[in-house]
Amino acid sequence: MKKYLIVLIGMFILNSANAQEKKAKYETAVIQTSAECGDCKGRIEEGLNYTKGVKFAELDLETKKVTVKFSPKKISLLQVKEKINSIGYDADELKAKSEIVKKLPLCCQPGGMKKQ
Repeated sequence: MKKYLIVLIGMFILNSANAQEKKAKYETAVIQTSAECGDCKGRIEEGLNYTKGVKFAELDLETKKVTVKFSPKKISLLQVKEKINSIGYDADELKAKSEIVKKLPLCCQPGGMKKQ
């Protein structure tokens, strides 16, 4: 009977450790962007959601913050920010290159909604 109890406790401990490992599979980050409109939202979400290692990305236009769930084994937070930059938007402290920003529609450029 003691052997069964020890085996059962051992299985419980291993199962708990396994569950914690699975939870750590993804990280979530909230990144401030320079998004302006619904087109920006679509561009950023599509760009990130089709990036290897990104499980989920959603932009809140009111706050201009994108929530990204990603696998740090496949992509780093810096790479996620660089992807946002490559689409034409600032990502926290990383600023998008002006030549990429200028290729965006006018409404998507910084202050673009005011320019129209």
